[in-house]
Amino acid sequence: MTKRLTHLYFGDGKGKTTAAMGLAVRALGNGWRVVVAQFLKGTATGEIASLETLGATVLRGQACTKFVMQMTPQEKEETRAGHDRLLRQALELVERQQVDLLILDELSSACSLDMVDEALAKQLVEQKPDTVEMVITAHQPAPWMLEAADYATEMACRKHPYQQGIPARKGVEF
Repeated sequence: MTKRLTHLYFGDGKGKTTAAMGLAVRALGNGWRVVVAQFLKGTATGEIASLETLGATVLRGQACTKFVMQMTPQEKEETRAGHDRLLRQALELVERQQVDLLILDELSSACSLDMVDEALAKQLVEQKPDTVEMVITAHQPAPWMLEAADYATEMACRKHPYQQGIPARKGVEF
């Protein structure tokens, strides 16, 4: 087997999670064991339902129903604890060699908002075994994430329906 690599999809443009989920579908179609760890996301989405049907394992931290800056200290603590559990679950699956593709969706945002143990996240990314392909999505990646990435794809927003007052649409944005 050839060494598996690390992908980083980042930027202010649409499509980071969509690209990661497309790779998950491709991997599942080739018999890979796929694990999706979602940080800072709490609502059900079409891609997650589809991936679970196809056999992916989906891990979710504490669902965020508010922006972090609107949370009480207790809500922040509970959310961070949930995300830390999720990160430890992902690390355990990697250590037990039970994953071929690991997607860490919004990991960078969780780190920058202090909603996850960044040292543990860095350990997971930087000590990834050669048997695991990894995807990280981010708005603004930490420098260590860029350094760890074999692929770094920046998605830039040039035009978006939000700018015209069109809200997120089921089946397209979620």
